[in-house]
Amino acid sequence: MRYSANLGFLWADLALPKAVRAAAKAGFDAVEIHAPDVPAAELRTVLERTGLPLLSLNTTRGPEGAFGLAALPGRNMAAREAIDAAVDYAAEVGAQNVHVLAGLAHGTAGHRHFIDNLSYASARAAPHGIGILIEPINAHDVPGYFLTHTEQALEIIDEVGAKNLKMLFDCYHVQRTEGDLCTRLAACLPKIGHIQFAGVPDRGRPDRGELNYAYVFACLRELGWSQPLGAEYRPEGKVEDGLEWMTALAPEDVATEDVAQGGAD
Repeated sequence: MRYSANLGFLWADLALPKAVRAAAKAGFDAVEIHAPDVPAAELRTVLERTGLPLLSLNTTRGPEGAFGLAALPGRNMAAREAIDAAVDYAAEVGAQNVHVLAGLAHGTAGHRHFIDNLSYASARAAPHGIGILIEPINAHDVPGYFLTHTEQALEIIDEVGAKNLKMLFDCYHVQRTEGDLCTRLAACLPKIGHIQFAGVPDRGRPDRGELNYAYVFACLRELGWSQPLGAEYRPEGKVEDGLEWMTALAPEDVATEDVAQGGAD
């Protein structure tokens, strides 16, 4: 199993180039970021020197508390400026995907704006070979976020109909909202572009909490998933002191017919 370090959570206290180097030293196979805060050339240089691919970056959250712009009525111009900025930056640094944040919205107006802006984002990113991601986020952590369930994400992806639009499947969010994680992974797999994980319910280390990630990772291996999985959790203290999970959760010795810890009803 290969892992990506989400630098919005891991080594978040370090400047971005130093965080990339720390992830490489710790044995991660890739990195992903939330909001880049250094010039693209600087980030590209450190990515090339470490040999780590950049799997994804986010569009801006917008004003404080907005958590994105793409589904917000009346904010189309700002949403597309955010998409342009993220795609341009991703192209310059060689990022594989841009995660388009929907924002706090609801109803048919929010749906229409999200569809329109995702169509724009997909067309804008396609010439660069960049994917567009959308992520269902649980309502416990982000009340009012427009996209909350995997089925909703699948319907949006089908409606937009762009080949480079896929789901960012965060095991933490899906477990908190839907449960039955391996079943949902199997159902969504053809339309998943990236997978993230964290402990449930506190978003801590993945080897703690109610969810048995050794079992989940074994399910993914059997499903044929081979891309790095994104570690997006809150570390306790120094990141390097809490990475035993990278070997402890390796799926080679786990049989998926075993009973999963913490399965949802």
